[in-house]
Amino acid sequence: MTKLFSLLVFLALIVAAFLYLKPAGDYSSQTIKGLPWQIELLPDGTSRVFGVTLGQSTLGEAREQLGDDMELAIIVVAADDHGLEMFYSHYTAGVFSGKLIVAADMGPDTLEQLLDRAVKAEYMESGARKFRLNPDDLPLAYQAAVKSITFIPGIALDEQTALKHFGTPAETVRHSDQVAHLLYPDKGLDLTIDQNGKDILQYVAPREFAKLRDPLL
Repeated sequence: MTKLFSLLVFLALIVAAFLYLKPAGDYSSQTIKGLPWQIELLPDGTSRVFGVTLGQSTLGEAREQLGDDMELAIIVVAADDHGLEMFYSHYTAGVFSGKLIVAADMGPDTLEQLLDRAVKAEYMESGARKFRLNPDDLPLAYQAAVKSITFIPGIALDEQTALKHFGTPAETVRHSDQVAHLLYPDKGLDLTIDQNGKDILQYVAPREFAKLRDPLL
């Protein structure tokens, strides 16, 4: 019964997502909250998406908004590339299921202290290492502000769909015929369309958009 119910819920999400992605459809999203294109712009140059204010909300506040079914860890990609993240393996943004990553804005000294006191480390499929925090450090970690949010939808997008829901990008950066970055600096969004992989939506406060754009150049 549980498996049947889960299957029905999954099929319902797929049908709902198809209706919203259908280019010729005339469906309103005003009654559904938390959709990926529902970005609230704030006067101080920040923005709010999925109920989280980028640059202001803390990880603790984001957890209250998004749910506690997540993993909190320091992800180390390289010696000079690591950060504190909350990872949701199953997150529903309106009607779209996918993965969600909430990255913290934490100073390097504090991050190194948390890393030194970490209680467990393991390798990820990507080759990066994941360090579990010492329970005594959790209060400090949850006080960190949210720096960025990354949403990886389970359903593939295309440029036509992106234009319909997000509007015309200010700039498009193509790394190949298969990968295109649709840049929306006024929204603080880098929408990556990858025809051979996973599409990625990266959100930052609009005033911090250079942190997304500069690495692409």
